[in-house]
Amino acid sequence: MLNEAQYMEQRIDDQITWYSGKSRRNKISYRTLRILSIIIALSIPILTGFIGKGHDDMMKVTISVAGALVALFEGLLSLYKYQENWIQYRSTAESLKHHKFLFETRAAPYHEAGAFSQFVQVAEALMANERMSWVQGNQSKSGNKQDEAVVE
Repeated sequence: MLNEAQYMEQRIDDQITWYSGKSRRNKISYRTLRILSIIIALSIPILTGFIGKGHDDMMKVTISVAGALVALFEGLLSLYKYQENWIQYRSTAESLKHHKFLFETRAAPYHEAGAFSQFVQVAEALMANERMSWVQGNQSKSGNKQDEAVVE
C-alpha cells in the first residue's frame, strides 16, 4: 500500500512527467510536419514558373516530388494525430498538476477528511479517461480490436 508521498512520487509525478514528455514530442512532430508541408506546398507554384525556361524534365520531377511530400506529410499528420495527442496529453498533465496543487494545499475539494482517497479517485479517473481516448483513437485508426491491448 502506498502512502501519500509514495503515491505522489511514484504515480502522480511520474505520470505528469510522462504526459508532459509525450505532449512535447507530439507538439514538435506536429509543428515540424505542418511547417514542412506549408513550405513545400508554397514552393510548388513558384517552381512551376520555371517550366519552359530550360531543364523542364528536372522541374517536373521536382514539382512531382514536392507534391508527393506534401501528401505524405499530411497523411502522417492525419494518421498519427500529433495535434490531437499534443492537446490531450497536455490537458491531462495540466489537470493532474491542478489537482495535485489543490490537494497539497488542502484547498477545496480536498479540505475535508478523506481528501487523499478523493484525490486518488480523481487522479485515476483523469488517467483512465485519457487511456480510453487513446484506445478509441487507435481503434478508429486501424479498426483492429487487438490494438486495445497495446498501450505505450
